[in-house]
Amino acid sequence: MMISITAILKSKKENIEQIQSLLNHLVTETRKEAACARYDLHNSENVFIIWEEWKDQEGLDIHNNQSHLKDFIAKSESLVAAPIQVYKTVQIL
Repeated sequence: MMISITAILKSKKENIEQIQSLLNHLVTETRKEAACARYDLHNSENVFIIWEEWKDQEGLDIHNNQSHLKDFIAKSESLVAAPIQVYKTVQIL
């Protein structure tokens, strides 16, 4: 069963371009991971949403320890207006 993740980032208005650049790199690198079935980036003004699907928990655990994710979290910390929200969900319909 696929694991679904939704991550929501709210950029400070003055940092939208920086966040977008960091996210572009994160998405490019993450999509190379073997367990990554989907990693799509959506945007509405200063809000960025990542729709993720992972083949298994082991693959998601590997992702969570990747340098490209850890670097993104560290670099984006001062650029976001609020802490990143991450929801692990199960499709019900």
